[in-house]
Amino acid sequence: MKNKIIALACASVFMVACDNGSDSQDVTMHSAPGTAGDFKANIRDRVGFHFNQSNVSADAKKVLEKQADWLKSYSATKATVEGHCDARGTREYNLALGNKRAEAAKSELVKLGVAADRLKTISYGKDRLQVPGDTASAHAQNRVAVTVVE
Repeated sequence: MKNKIIALACASVFMVACDNGSDSQDVTMHSAPGTAGDFKANIRDRVGFHFNQSNVSADAKKVLEKQADWLKSYSATKATVEGHCDARGTREYNLALGNKRAEAAKSELVKLGVAADRLKTISYGKDRLQVPGDTASAHAQNRVAVTVVE
């Protein structure tokens, strides 16, 4: 009887240890192909920009190529390209810069074969920081264009 109780206790501990929190698993496990979750989990949804810049870098072009390939594979899917900035500068300046970043990313996607009428742009400037904080790392993570599929 004592061995059965020990075995039962060990099995209970094992079950708890193996619980992977399936109620809150990452989207990579449950995203159907062609969905927003699939895009976010399997394709990088954002490209970065240098301080006070809106030109698309070589690294950003590689990410946008993957985004374009995915969007061309799911031709009924539309997307919004969001332009973001770090917290420095005026609200007005950052809204304009965020717009330039969103338009630059959209323009690259169009060059890569995505129909322009499937893409919208919006600038959030510094109003929707991706990462809070006043560090070089936070600033860099906020200077992005994010492609959000619908």
